[in-house]
Amino acid sequence: MNQIAVIGSGTMGNGIAHTFAQFGYNVNLIDVNESALVKALDTIDKNLNRQVTKGTLTTDEKASTLARITTYSSLKAGVENADLVVEAATENLDLKLNIFRELDANAPQHAILASNTSSISITHIASVTKRGAQVIGMHFMNPVPVMKLVEVIRGYATSDETTAKVMELSTKLAKTPVEVNDYPGFVANRILMPMINESIYTLFEGVAGVQEIDTVMKLGMAHPMGPLQLADFIGLDVCLAILNVLHEGFGNPKYAPCPLLVNMVRAGKLGVKSGEGFYNYAGGTKDAPVSAKFTN
Repeated sequence: MNQIAVIGSGTMGNGIAHTFAQFGYNVNLIDVNESALVKALDTIDKNLNRQVTKGTLTTDEKASTLARITTYSSLKAGVENADLVVEAATENLDLKLNIFRELDANAPQHAILASNTSSISITHIASVTKRGAQVIGMHFMNPVPVMKLVEVIRGYATSDETTAKVMELSTKLAKTPVEVNDYPGFVANRILMPMINESIYTLFEGVAGVQEIDTVMKLGMAHPMGPLQLADFIGLDVCLAILNVLHEGFGNPKYAPCPLLVNMVRAGKLGVKSGEGFYNYAGGTKDAPVSAKFTN
């Protein structure tokens, strides 16, 4: 397994492409938006420069990593020689189903089709293909080049052979793969998102402010980042989408998203990527943002 295709060149997609290329795999990075591909290569270049500065990568290794990445705006052309395809598009069910229909029609018969989805059913995704045994979840954590965990999600039809190959491949990327079964939110987000949602409710109900809530969790629970700042980093729209999947999948009101989260997403306050969420990033940084103002 040497030829990798990555669908989507956003934060997760470019991180996945960066990681595979760094570990010697040839990568086709695919996005319908040409300017997004240019931005992705620039981001990968900057992140590789950070590794060079830290001494974890040489300049020659950086150059060879970039040389292994080829960009495509055509899905068909980008996957025709792939051994593994990793879909990292927006967390939207209809979009993912359409992508997997195209992948099934255009990727080689032997190719494994993986999704980086953080919550959507692998079984549902696999159902629109004729190769359910070769469809699997590879849920990388953000930032991909740094974080060690890969949730490897087995759909109902995923074969032992496919699972073993993806577990082995993840290890070759210096990651720690963890095999989980296909239920809403898997493990990571089934546990994380209710905590974030409860933190938002704590703010919404006036129990404490943004910085106070995050300080309690950082100092009291030894979390490296408070849950509200983490939500900003993930993207409030992504948090809302995952909570909706949990709520609909389990039918349990404990997963219902906080009204404050819903309103913030409607207002376009999505966190770091929009410049404002629970914190305002215009005058600060992701490390030292300024708490935004809230009213109920």
